[in-house]
Amino acid sequence: MTFPRGGATGVGSLPGADPIEAMRLVLGELPEFPHLPELPGRGAGADMIGRTAALLVDLAVDITPAGWRLVPRSGIDLRRAREFLARDLDALTDVADGWAGPLKLQAAGPWTLAASLERSRGDRAVVDAGARRDLAQSLTEGLAVHVADVAARVPGAQIVVQLDEPSMPAVLQGALPTASGFGRLAAVEESVAEQELAAVVAGSSVPVVLHCCAPRMPLALFRRAGAAAVSFDLGLVQDLDAVGESVDAGVHLLVGVVPGVDAALPAPKATASRVQAWWNELGFAADDLAGAVTLTPACGLAGATPGYARSAMTHLREAAKYLQPE
Repeated sequence: MTFPRGGATGVGSLPGADPIEAMRLVLGELPEFPHLPELPGRGAGADMIGRTAALLVDLAVDITPAGWRLVPRSGIDLRRAREFLARDLDALTDVADGWAGPLKLQAAGPWTLAASLERSRGDRAVVDAGARRDLAQSLTEGLAVHVADVAARVPGAQIVVQLDEPSMPAVLQGALPTASGFGRLAAVEESVAEQELAAVVAGSSVPVVLHCCAPRMPLALFRRAGAAAVSFDLGLVQDLDAVGESVDAGVHLLVGVVPGVDAALPAPKATASRVQAWWNELGFAADDLAGAVTLTPACGLAGATPGYARSAMTHLREAAKYLQPE
């Protein structure tokens, strides 16, 4: 797949609770590279982990006071998550009827999923290699079914899957708290994290975007894991060498340039100028920028007001136009 030149897209989440309205907003404001929006404001099951749990094959979860937990059989919490996903897919079918072009789907990546789910004994699944393996396999299978479902509903879609890995830096740094909250889980070796993430990426039949908007995003690891694109907050990525290596390797960049919560936005041209200056600092030709970069919010927009979310998407679309060579 070729990513749109000088395009803009969303990270995933939006405010609100109406999937029809959200899908119309995305297609209207980000027509070159829309995404299936997530609406976590609807409650448990519509959040990132609940949405991803709804995709899992032969694994079940439910909600505890501490968060999501793996359980032997599905119950009301997982049914609610699957109902939210079904409504979102029905909205996509209705609103995107006849649409053709790139379309991005989002789910939690295997490490963030394992870091967010507890086992029945109370510790996080991330500490158990067997549990991680089962989750990764289930996620890979579930994503394949999800992609096929969306492809059947929107035959003209060129589907891209984004795996959200906000917990990856904490996994690698040994910063995840234990179940008691009094300690920290041991750090996972980078080679192990890369190998297990690469297996999920390799299992996808469509291009995979690896996203992390947390500090110390492991950009080089994501590239080595086989990402077709990496997504990050421009203000948090300081390793220009890793960025340059990704560009040289043909990895597309989804660059977060506007806040995910309400803020005063500059003129779109000013945002484009910031990206152009950064690109120039990387040492690449100006004419290559539009083909290598897609603009996004710095993170999801679920915490923003509806008015700001719309303005942010409009801003991104307009700023992206200035990245095109004259």
